[in-house]
Amino acid sequence: MNAARLRGIIAENGLSQRDVAKAIGMSEKTFYSKMKNGKFGIDEAEAMIRLLKIENPAAIFLTPK
Repeated sequence: MNAARLRGIIAENGLSQRDVAKAIGMSEKTFYSKMKNGKFGIDEAEAMIRLLKIENPAAIFLTPK
């Protein structure tokens, strides 16, 4: 997962990581941990794709660490 790119997209949408965590039904602590580890579940990734209107999700979620 490309965490830096995901952080950039979150910022481009005028949101914080806290906002995204809340919007996808996750605690901030869990969200930050998953960002650090680069591991989100499919449902979580899909929720972020919709929320952040990510056009090329493979470039973010399917890249090596």
